[in-house]
Amino acid sequence: MNAGSAQGGFVTVRGRGYRLDQVDRYVSALARERDEARRRAARLARVVEQLAAEAVSLRQFAEALGPPTYEPLGPRAREVLDLAEKEAALVLSTARDEARAVCEAAESEARRLRELARVGAGQTCEEADARARRMLLSARATAEELRDAARVEAAADRGEAMAVLETARCRAAGMLRELDRMRVSRRYEAERELSARDAEAAERYGALTARARARLSEALSAFAEAEESARRGREEAQALAARMVDEAGVRAVRASRETDRVLREHVRRAEEIHAQLDHVREVLAGLTERPQPPD
Repeated sequence: MNAGSAQGGFVTVRGRGYRLDQVDRYVSALARERDEARRRAARLARVVEQLAAEAVSLRQFAEALGPPTYEPLGPRAREVLDLAEKEAALVLSTARDEARAVCEAAESEARRLRELARVGAGQTCEEADARARRMLLSARATAEELRDAARVEAAADRGEAMAVLETARCRAAGMLRELDRMRVSRRYEAERELSARDAEAAERYGALTARARARLSEALSAFAEAEESARRGREEAQALAARMVDEAGVRAVRASRETDRVLREHVRRAEEIHAQLDHVREVLAGLTERPQPPD
């Protein structure tokens, strides 16, 4: 029997329907397209996971910023440093809260987009599998119809059988064209949807990341200003302590000099008193040694 070519790329064999090797190749092509759709969905999921990991890294970096500590320099110095440290802690805490809120929003958006990508990929794969099964069943049904038509052709008029066969062939070709159109349309829609979701995810995450980085930059700037204020306070406290030490040293020197002067004055007065006592003793001794008048 002669073999004929059907539209859609399938070749029919008289009495046997479509060639099974062509049907198998067609089904294999559909399976490859389905696997490619799965791989694209997996790549999109990995991109979303990477974006979520970067958001977590930003949040951990913001949380890792700790308040500065200083060695105590004295009561007045501690008071100045404590005031500067409290002000810096307040500014940094506010910035941390804002950065944490932005990072959490980025993570939530990444999880939502990842879930949307996973659901879309699952639907795309399921649709590809369903289309492949429907096309395989349709090809088998068409092959059965062609085989039945070939049997009718062998038993009936050749012209009538050829008409029936041609009708079945045209119907099968139309079905294949429709399946091809549906496959191309579905694949285009799936790719367009995945591209749109990918672009949307990248745009949203870029905006959230920019906001997080801006907040973090503001927090670092505020922290640097607070640290500079604390440094100036520490330097002022150190200068004040140095002046107090210098003044105490001057007062100590003055007190020492005054003490020496008082001691010298006491020694001088003691020496004068001793000299006066010696003079009194000499006078008394002279009076004692004077001869007594006779009776």
